[in-house]
Amino acid sequence: MKKVNVDDLFAGKASRYALVIGVAKRARQITKDFEDQGCITDEKAVLLAIDEIKNHEIGILEPDSND
Repeated sequence: MKKVNVDDLFAGKASRYALVIGVAKRARQITKDFEDQGCITDEKAVLLAIDEIKNHEIGILEPDSND
């Protein structure tokens, strides 16, 4: 099992909520892309999404603190 250090992912982010929602949304996109392509993989979509965020391949938009 792959272990992820949440503190590394959270570095520079203001909201853990935004991080969780961002990972979940990206994982759903990855799953849909795999289904559309008919691709079968052993990798978990959530872990792929976490790796993309950790490697700064995608960014997470956080809510404005004034809202």
